[in-house]
Amino acid sequence: MGSPATAGQFPRITVLAGPTASGKTALSLELARLMNAEIISADSRQVYRGMNIGTAKPGTEERAAVPHHGIDICDITETYTVGRFFRDACGWIDDIRGRGKQVLVVGGSGLYIRALTDGLFDGPEADPQLRAELEARARKEGLNVLVDELLALDPGVASFLDPENPVRVIRALEVCIRTGERYSELRSSRMPTQTFDVRMLGLRWERSVLYDRIDQRVDSMLTQGLIDEVRNLLAAGAHSGLTALNTVGYKEVIAYLASVLTYDEMVEAIKRNTRRYARRQLTWFRKETRLQWTDMTGEWNAADVATQWHADEAEMEDSEE
Repeated sequence: MGSPATAGQFPRITVLAGPTASGKTALSLELARLMNAEIISADSRQVYRGMNIGTAKPGTEERAAVPHHGIDICDITETYTVGRFFRDACGWIDDIRGRGKQVLVVGGSGLYIRALTDGLFDGPEADPQLRAELEARARKEGLNVLVDELLALDPGVASFLDPENPVRVIRALEVCIRTGERYSELRSSRMPTQTFDVRMLGLRWERSVLYDRIDQRVDSMLTQGLIDEVRNLLAAGAHSGLTALNTVGYKEVIAYLASVLTYDEMVEAIKRNTRRYARRQLTWFRKETRLQWTDMTGEWNAADVATQWHADEAEMEDSEE
């Protein structure tokens, strides 16, 4: 499957996961320093150039302090896929380890993390005509109609598929229609075996506190200039039909700029949809049995959390020898 290997053992990768606004960026910088690591971003939107504020992309100073991979690597008009992430990440891991550094994967895109840690589904080739038909139906009839059709054909997808992700829904339905088999069963039978020694850290907040953090982040993004960022993207030729802009924060601002939403309605919509996204992330991560959860509190210090976790890891490694 093209993933890196070392003589006699699987390569070690550390994963820091958690919902949006959980503090992953601050903690990742401290962990990377302690681990002598470089960071791979497992965020499906930070790959796009020009989408900075709305994706909470690490700033230039943060990226100068610790090398990052997977940020600003494609144009907004492209569609960056989980398959491309898998191939890119395997290359980055080879490169990082070849320079004697550790690997720290950071993000909230559960599909990206699972693809890297558990392997990528090697499905049948795409059918461009069928896909175009399904995309047209999604626009005309609504994505929920395709979701219902997919669940009727394959109830098993409900355990892992995001019903609000049009790319994944259409792909799964395309596979079911084209092969006559259940996508979930094909996916299970074709998943390559894991080739990494994975250690996973998860950040967990009390729900009400996380929601407060989300609201504060949205307010901060608007203060930093999120509306101007979206306006500049549209002026440069981007449009609402792009996969990249089908993103919480961006689609609501586009609706505001088109006078579909008032300013107050836009703010509330971003906060509400971000909270919904965080719930979906938590649902995904709760299925990951390898995650070592750290319960966060309102008063926390990234350096202290990183130091404690790093010490726990060192103690665990000593006990395994």
